[in-house]
Amino acid sequence: MRALALSALVAVAALVAAPGASADLADERELAERYAPVVRLVDQEEECGHGEPYEPVDVDVLFDERTVALRGPWNQVDLVKIAPVAADLDGLYQYHLDFPGHALDPGCDYERWGRRIGEGSEPTVYAHVVGDPGQPGKLALQYWLFYVYNDWNNLHEGDWEMIQLVFEAGDAREALSQEPVSVGYSQHEGGEAANWDDEKLELVDGRHPVVYPAAGSHANFFDEALYVGSSAQQGVGCDDTRGPHDELRPEVKTISSEAAAAREAFPWIGYEGRWGELQEAFFNGPTGPNDKLQWTEPIAWSEEWRDRAYGVPTGGVLGTGATDFFCEAVAAGSVGLIKLLQNPIPVLIALAVLLGLLAFVAVKATWTPVAPLRVGRRRSWGQVLSSASRMYVGRALLFLGIGLLLIPIVLVITVLQSLLIAVDGDGEGALVLSAVLIGTTLTLLGLALVQAATVCALVRVDEDHAVNPVDAYRLALTQARALLGASGLLAAAWITLGATGIGLPIAVWLGVRWSLAAQVVEVEGHRAVDALRRSGELVRGRWLKVASLVGVGTAVAIAAGPLLGALLILLTDAPLALLNIVAGVVYALTMPFVALVTAYMYFDARTQHELEPVDEPDELPAEIEVRPAT
Repeated sequence: MRALALSALVAVAALVAAPGASADLADERELAERYAPVVRLVDQEEECGHGEPYEPVDVDVLFDERTVALRGPWNQVDLVKIAPVAADLDGLYQYHLDFPGHALDPGCDYERWGRRIGEGSEPTVYAHVVGDPGQPGKLALQYWLFYVYNDWNNLHEGDWEMIQLVFEAGDAREALSQEPVSVGYSQHEGGEAANWDDEKLELVDGRHPVVYPAAGSHANFFDEALYVGSSAQQGVGCDDTRGPHDELRPEVKTISSEAAAAREAFPWIGYEGRWGELQEAFFNGPTGPNDKLQWTEPIAWSEEWRDRAYGVPTGGVLGTGATDFFCEAVAAGSVGLIKLLQNPIPVLIALAVLLGLLAFVAVKATWTPVAPLRVGRRRSWGQVLSSASRMYVGRALLFLGIGLLLIPIVLVITVLQSLLIAVDGDGEGALVLSAVLIGTTLTLLGLALVQAATVCALVRVDEDHAVNPVDAYRLALTQARALLGASGLLAAAWITLGATGIGLPIAVWLGVRWSLAAQVVEVEGHRAVDALRRSGELVRGRWLKVASLVGVGTAVAIAAGPLLGALLILLTDAPLALLNIVAGVVYALTMPFVALVTAYMYFDARTQHELEPVDEPDELPAEIEVRPAT
């Protein structure tokens, strides 16, 4: 009798509570619909090309799907069930949903599969209204987005992202009577914040926040740009949200703040496993919303939001060398790590061979004696580099001053290109082509001037005459017509052959063959065409030596600035625009080193060309006297 009374009491309590719970969910749904986000994905013009192929999907498309497997927590092959339904996941811990394809070698598999299973369903976000026990009087409205694949540096199946609005309210009904106070967008392991009236927050119809997911990583940003991250919170690498965009208005599905009601409507919300294939470290599939701090402590999580993300300047005085280098280096490092995980033995063998080759070259090359003066002499491969290095360091002020000329030249190139591209509008017209042609021509002319001034300075130093950067350029400009003509012909050939793609090897061959033209003009006084012909004569028979020396010198000069900038990105919080300027200045100041390498190569080639070859005797004489022991 007592048990019957207790049951009746529970039933009455449930009937009384039910209308309130229903009303709370209705309020949560109304609140979620009112502030539903507008998602602008980077448009993908062709299959498997640049852009974002994945839309935030309704996770129900994964369930009862025969290409999806539920696997145990032990290894990649422990199969529990094919085509699991949502109820199968409830309460599971550290299991894995496994999608068709290989997470570390995706090709176009996930893109095509995602398009197939998502056909007929609408893009979806999952809303969740939740308070924080440690922060009474504040309420979070979250929107969770699920993508079937993360195609970024940390490749993995499945990807959960979210945005969160914060209200100074106790529940959804109270929040309906006010505006949010702040909003945060998830970015890798962290997030970025904005006040509701912040200029960087874009709103549609005054209520719907616009979110720009980065192509591949789906990290959420407030604007379109190329963003650089150097930590786990920011993501190590570069996120690209630049358009054109495909705008989505996802369907909103609201998950009740009541745990039991939420699990009844969405059984998968109780899943504590991985939404993707089992892999090592950060290539592993992600956990779901309910397994993250912000699900239960959203306000505490919001206190860790950053004030801004670091976008790369689209146009700078000296370009974006540091950030470009950083982005490409991180991407290349990710590819290398993936290859190491997939096939460790071949990768380790390749690295060992490369290191062995570098060590062999370093040991076998003749580096001494170093003779930076008496320039008219033959030098080995190593002696050319060591002589150039000794001269550059020993006369640093002279050659750094010569390198400064590149800074105004690059400034002119950048301004010209920016103006032409801005006038062109769509970025695909004749003016953009003109900008590229002008930039290439001016760059080659600038390098030719640096080479000319450097060799003039080197000759004056060799003659023990005083010389400064202004003197060096004044001497170089006495041959301005020939220098300009030779540079123009080289630029025309390079652009014409390089534009065809097929002609690029010929362009490289000609570039090395004519790489001594500036020295020939300044030292021998030849005109443009004769200088190119003479350069070809000097390079003939030693093309590989010239190419490798010019390549090494150029690699050092080109990499020094961006490498320094990339290190500063990782180690400091300096503005990216400043770091790009630093990289550009370092590039300009190291170009005279390349010119010195080319100058010593010129004198080596000329000496060998003009001296009679020395025949080796049939029998080599003894250099010491050897007598038998008595």
